[in-house]
Amino acid sequence: MPYVKSIPVRSTVNKTLSYILNPDKTEGLLYTSSLNCMTSARDAYLEMKSVYECYSTERFDTPPPLEGKGSVKAIHYIQSFDPKDNISPELAHRIAKAFARKTFGDDCQVVIATHTDRRHIHSHILVNTYTMTGRKLNDNQKTLNHVKEYSDRVCLAFGIQPYDKSRGKGKAIGHYEWENRRRGTSWKQKLQTEIDSLIGSVQNMDELLYELELRGYDVKKGKYISLKAPGQQRFIRTKTLGEEYTAESLASKILWNDADSGAALTDEPSPLRECYEVIIGQVIQLAAEKRKVQRRRDWTAPYSLQNDLDVHRLSAQLRIINRDHIHSIGEVEGKIEAVKTDYEQARQELNLLTAEHDRLTSLIQQAETYFSLSDKMNLTEIEHLRLTVSRQSILNNSIAEKADLSCLQAKLSETEKQIFSLKDRFKQCQQMYMVYSDIAQTYREISQGNYISQLVAEERKRKEHEKRR
Repeated sequence: MPYVKSIPVRSTVNKTLSYILNPDKTEGLLYTSSLNCMTSARDAYLEMKSVYECYSTERFDTPPPLEGKGSVKAIHYIQSFDPKDNISPELAHRIAKAFARKTFGDDCQVVIATHTDRRHIHSHILVNTYTMTGRKLNDNQKTLNHVKEYSDRVCLAFGIQPYDKSRGKGKAIGHYEWENRRRGTSWKQKLQTEIDSLIGSVQNMDELLYELELRGYDVKKGKYISLKAPGQQRFIRTKTLGEEYTAESLASKILWNDADSGAALTDEPSPLRECYEVIIGQVIQLAAEKRKVQRRRDWTAPYSLQNDLDVHRLSAQLRIINRDHIHSIGEVEGKIEAVKTDYEQARQELNLLTAEHDRLTSLIQQAETYFSLSDKMNLTEIEHLRLTVSRQSILNNSIAEKADLSCLQAKLSETEKQIFSLKDRFKQCQQMYMVYSDIAQTYREISQGNYISQLVAEERKRKEHEKRR
């Protein structure tokens, strides 16, 4: 029986479509298909966008909010088969198509791609949260249980027996895990390498976990973050990989990776700066006396004061404070509010530009239809209807000749550039919001006398845990 999991997609539908429709993973798009949309990343995105915006009060490409998760635009299901099942790509793809129709109905918009680039065959199924008839699809534990049940039923119809859950711990390990054990490959080492390869290219923890899910990892979020590689039997808490891989350490690595690049210290007096200089000195002293956890900023390099994550994070925050000429915590809070205002203004601008982009795209399509049909002889009844509709559209928008169409296409290109620029502005706003918020949180801990005490307590707990082990 295949293992099924779901990933809610809130702002990267185009990215997800491009990933699952990768020719290198699907043998040149041989094992791809779709329902109620085209089987190409760009076309499927635009068609799903049209249906979503027809029934939703939000735009499909609305960026996520600064705080909170935002609305789910599509649901990404992954149906993975055990190598022991000996499933061919052709059969896996047939099962995925039957599963999608049986589970979501004939009115859903879905793109299906079966990947063959790993030892275990698996299918990616991306479903629009709104169907063609306006039915809303939800993603929660209850609906996921129903989806898994339908997956089991479809597999039984194709002669694939479900896994007997009553076997419990007596279940034999899979070939994938057996082979890794034989070779001495460490799951933890593999996971460390995977995380290290992604740290420099993601914007936040959610994106890191999302990228790991795209690579086949199962993710559990709770008090701790736990991950399980394909073929692995048990989840691993990231904190067991080392102090550099706790949720807090990973978030700091991502946030302060490049946020302080180009910033330098100045001699400008500032109470906030003086406070940071004192606390950095104390943390350096703790590190020298081995009274704090040895968290490395760069896992590949040996631990040193220069490679201590806590020192690096505080120093990076201090460089931002100097770069932006911040003197007090009140100014930090003012920066946070300013970023919120800039973000909201950019959101409103994006909404206007997106509406204009949609108008121009639709108008260009109508103009192209009109000019192609107006020169054609012996039109069918449907073509006559399309010609009448498109003629009305171009008359209402003063389009008289093909030169006007070229002007529209130039306007569309300029609008797309403006939208691209705005999306960069969104990313900058999100990064600076996290940077200033982290500085504010750090200062609160410092002013309450908690920062140093927490580091000492953390090291004491670590030593006690090591002693118990």
